[in-house]
Amino acid sequence: MSRFLAFAIPVTSPEEARAAVALYSNEYHDARHVCWAYMVGADRLTFLSSDNGEPSGTAGKPILGQINSLGLTDVAVIVVRYFGGIKLGTSGLIAAYREAARLALEDAGSVEGREMTSLSFTFPYLAMNPVMTLVKYYSGSDPVTIANQSFDNTCSLTLSLPLDMLPEISARIAAISGISLQEP
Repeated sequence: MSRFLAFAIPVTSPEEARAAVALYSNEYHDARHVCWAYMVGADRLTFLSSDNGEPSGTAGKPILGQINSLGLTDVAVIVVRYFGGIKLGTSGLIAAYREAARLALEDAGSVEGREMTSLSFTFPYLAMNPVMTLVKYYSGSDPVTIANQSFDNTCSLTLSLPLDMLPEISARIAAISGISLQEP
């Protein structure tokens, strides 16, 4: 019987995904097939898969399908197959690669991330109290942090914040007297 080893690896770029594939291909060089798929980016539009010698569409696509069905990104899944002498057929291969990928992704767990952006603005020193009160309010429960700051007669601040919070926070900051928002 064939033996399948599956790995889910966090990646942030196609280059990282290809490096992970190369690493596992080298480590399991004696395996018959090292099939894989990856997806990166918040928009989930950068992806690729490989059947690595298996019949077309029987390995890479089912692996990528598991990434898609779980709504994941920034992950590479690599499935190593040691051939056991029994041919599985097209449907058997698809089922085996799909299940191996599913188990690897479940075992790996996931971390929910948010796409981040930055917001820069200047303000007079007299507006320091309302600005910092607002920053403190948002940094309490959400991942809003000060990325850069300069305090003088004219102060400047750059915040790192989730992209989905940009309209709300920029509107509240712009409402403070003397604020000048910079274009991103």
